[in-house]
Amino acid sequence: MWLNQLFDLANLFVLPFWALMILLPNWKITQNVMSSVVPFVPLAGLYIYFFVLSLNPDSLNSFADTSLSNLSVLFGNERVMATGWVHYLVFDLFVGRWIYWEGQKTGVWTVHSLILCLFAGPMGLLSHLTTAGLVKVLGKKSAETPVESTSG
Repeated sequence: MWLNQLFDLANLFVLPFWALMILLPNWKITQNVMSSVVPFVPLAGLYIYFFVLSLNPDSLNSFADTSLSNLSVLFGNERVMATGWVHYLVFDLFVGRWIYWEGQKTGVWTVHSLILCLFAGPMGLLSHLTTAGLVKVLGKKSAETPVESTSG
């Protein structure tokens, strides 16, 4: 029972941070909260706790064999799956925070990338890298385009 409760708590724990970055990105409180690494400490601690709980002689042998079929069996264990899921939560939030701060520094729009990152981390990262790249390329092209004179 405690495993399920901690798992649910971890899922709920990240939501306020995502909400702040997506809904109130320019709010001073959001900037203050997201400038801290403190949100990652309890999640990383929970990850370590779950990881240690999932270790036993069988799982140690299974972690050594990284074949897809073996890992699919290993992740069928609730403790291992909870560990893996918290891993996703930590790193997706970390990448989301990076996207957020890149947007704050450059002015590049990030809401779409943050939403994607919340639900599918690597897609959000790729979205942001693409958006930032397009903004950079289009910004250079508009700066290179000569302004036509209207005087005659």
